[in-house]
Order: sequence, then structure tokens, then C-alpha cells
Amino acid sequence: MSQDKSRGFLGGIKDSIPIALGYLSVSFGFGIMAVSNGLSVFAAVLISMTNLTSAGQVAGLTVIASNGGIIEMAIAQLVINLRYSLMSLSLSQKLDGGFTKLSRLAVSFGITDEIFAVASGKPEEVSKQYMAGLISLPWVGWATGTLIGGAAGEVLPEKLKAALGIAIYGMFVAIFVPAARKALGVLVVVIIAVAASCIMRYVPLFDGISEGFAIIICTILAAAAGALFFPIKTEEGGGGQ
Repeated sequence: MSQDKSRGFLGGIKDSIPIALGYLSVSFGFGIMAVSNGLSVFAAVLISMTNLTSAGQVAGLTVIASNGGIIEMAIAQLVINLRYSLMSLSLSQKLDGGFTKLSRLAVSFGITDEIFAVASGKPEEVSKQYMAGLISLPWVGWATGTLIGGAAGEVLPEKLKAALGIAIYGMFVAIFVPAARKALGVLVVVIIAVAASCIMRYVPLFDGISEGFAIIICTILAAAAGALFFPIKTEEGGGGQ
């Protein structure tokens, strides 16, 4: 039986076009940041081709720029990217019977917030062909944007690079502002994270803490506060927002 086109590779490509365009513009900022912090264009593109995680890459770049160690890098990536494990577990319930262990591993590499949201929103089970299309174009967009940004970072004036380099932070703001307007818990967690980051940065008592571990501490502190004071309601009941 021929597969429904909406569930095939081209269907995945079609659904991924907005994601790919967004990744193209955001990864441009990462490319500039990477080159500005001493990485080569090749190294920046290689990072984007093998990671596909904006927050993780920015945190990793911070660790690299501050000459952090492997353990610091590993902990930072574990804390920041742990949500992808939960997304993958949830999405595994939507996969059809055509998936093998190898194809599940391949799909797990490409799970991002946006790709997860699109795949989870499909009313029917998703095929490995659909997921291949849904992941492929954003991956190309992310790597291509990094390449363009990195190349631009080698020739643009410093002031212009600094201005364009904040694009990736603009993406983070665009993600949490709508959520913070709808949910008090999100707003409080964001405020805690910002306050903790400022304290780590400007209070002399914490001068000995590297930037990588500062990210780890702020992330865990904000997440723990959110889980403690704003737990998600379940069907069985429970408090919080």
C-alpha cells in the first residue's frame, strides 16, 4: 500500500520549511559568536552539524571561550539538553511500526523543541520517512546559517558583529516571552534565572566560579524553583500552575 504523502518524506519537508527558515537566521548569530570567540568557520559549522541545539551550543561556546574543562562541558550539556530525553520518550509513542532501533537512534539526533512540537501535533502516527524529511531541512538550515554567519564574522567590523551576534539571544526572548505572559510560573522561573545569573556575574563572592558552572547552577536553581513552587497539574490532581 502506498504511503499517504502527508506522512512521507516530502510531507516532512513541507512541514519543516518554517523551522528551517527560523534556524537559518538564528544560527547566523551563532556562527558570528563562534568566530568572535576564536573558533574557525569549520569548527563552528562542525558543531552545528553534530549538535543541533541552540542553548547547548551557546553554553558550550561559553565554556570553550572561558577555557573550561571537559567535565564542566559535559555537565552543562547534560543539564541544558536533558529535556530532549523526555521529548524523545514522549515522541516514541507516536512512531509507527516501521521504525527500527537504528532509525530511532537517527531520529533522536534531530529532536529539537520545534521538531518535537510539529511531530507531536500530527493526529496520526509518524513514519520514519516523514521524520527524515522533518529533520533534514532544519539540519541543513542550521548548518548553513552557521556557515554564513561564521564567514561574515571573519570580514565584518567588530561593532557590526556584536550587533548581529545577539540574534540568537533574540530567539530565546521570543520563546519565553509569550509563555511568560500566559503563565506566572514561567515568568518567575525566568526572573530567578536572570537574577541568579547577574549575581554570579557581578557579586565578587562568586568570582571563582567559571562561566560554564555558573550556567549549570543558574539552570538547576531556576528549574528546581519552578518544579517546587509551580508544579504542573496532573489528572489525579495537584497544585501549581
